[in-house]
Amino acid sequence: MAKRNDKDGLHQRKDSPYWWASYKDSGGKRVRCSTGTQDREEAAALLAKWKLEAFQQKQWNAPESATFEQVMLYFLDETESVKRSHKDDLLHARNLRESFENEDMRALTPVAVGEHIARRKKDGVSNATINRELSLLSAAINRYNRDFIDSLPNPAKGRRLQEPEARIRYLTRREAENLIAQAETAFRAPHLPDFIRLALHTGCRAQEMLGLEWSRVDLEGRLIFLERQHTKAGRRRSVPLNDVAYKAIQSRQVFCQEHCPDSPWVFCNGQGQRITTVKKSFATACRKAGIEDFRIHDLRHTCAAWLTTAGVPTPEIRDLLGHASITMTEKYAHLAPDNIRRAVGALEG
Repeated sequence: MAKRNDKDGLHQRKDSPYWWASYKDSGGKRVRCSTGTQDREEAAALLAKWKLEAFQQKQWNAPESATFEQVMLYFLDETESVKRSHKDDLLHARNLRESFENEDMRALTPVAVGEHIARRKKDGVSNATINRELSLLSAAINRYNRDFIDSLPNPAKGRRLQEPEARIRYLTRREAENLIAQAETAFRAPHLPDFIRLALHTGCRAQEMLGLEWSRVDLEGRLIFLERQHTKAGRRRSVPLNDVAYKAIQSRQVFCQEHCPDSPWVFCNGQGQRITTVKKSFATACRKAGIEDFRIHDLRHTCAAWLTTAGVPTPEIRDLLGHASITMTEKYAHLAPDNIRRAVGALEG
């Protein structure tokens, strides 16, 4: 019979490739468990952390355990009212749970995170989706550490898979004119041409427009106002209306005054009810116009592309579109090669 290890420290077992730890918990009970790593320095760091946690639990009544469910549910509850992506978080949390259900987050290792990545790749999931899951896991751990005790390891932090370059699909001016012409034949969707014009000339997201109330429209000042709860980035912004966008709003005003003067919605049907989607009518207009592989969100890309090729500075495009960072806007920079040509021309003296 193998001799049991009754001293604090690390040891190896013939039946496991990992280092095993031995230490006493807060109640004085001997704990023997795998560190989940073959790296001795990493295993030693984990053992030191566990011993510190046991001391903290004994001296200060720190939480004795932190399962995946505890950590994730706490994060989801705390952020439900402030994160617009809460529904996405719920989906990512369910996928994470398949890998970490009942996992003690105090013993979470890079190996366990790597196994989750491998499982999701085997499922055929994209790197972008895996990154969203890892980002959620990391954020949940950080929040738990901040609000309780800074002791949980975070092997998901900074672990990011390479993603393909963002898809950029946009229309030429002629294609846009053709699309609007076909949209004007959609008798069941008289709002569609105005929706397309407003998207092309403001860069607003679909739900920013479909959720727009007349109370947030200033026709005299030629502005529409988006509060933080209306934007993806959670930041308030005002959007100026050029002549095309202004006429699109005016067209909606005429429609509402004729059919439903009491409706609060800019985009509404004849009964004054808010229009929640234009997917079907938009797809039909694209098909009639001969435009393939084009989504509603690509109207926003088209606005950014037109601004870039017109020489509008990137920070100004960022502010109009409401991007969270300049990095998101820089993906359009390649559409303005003349800017780079002028830059290298300066080298000629």
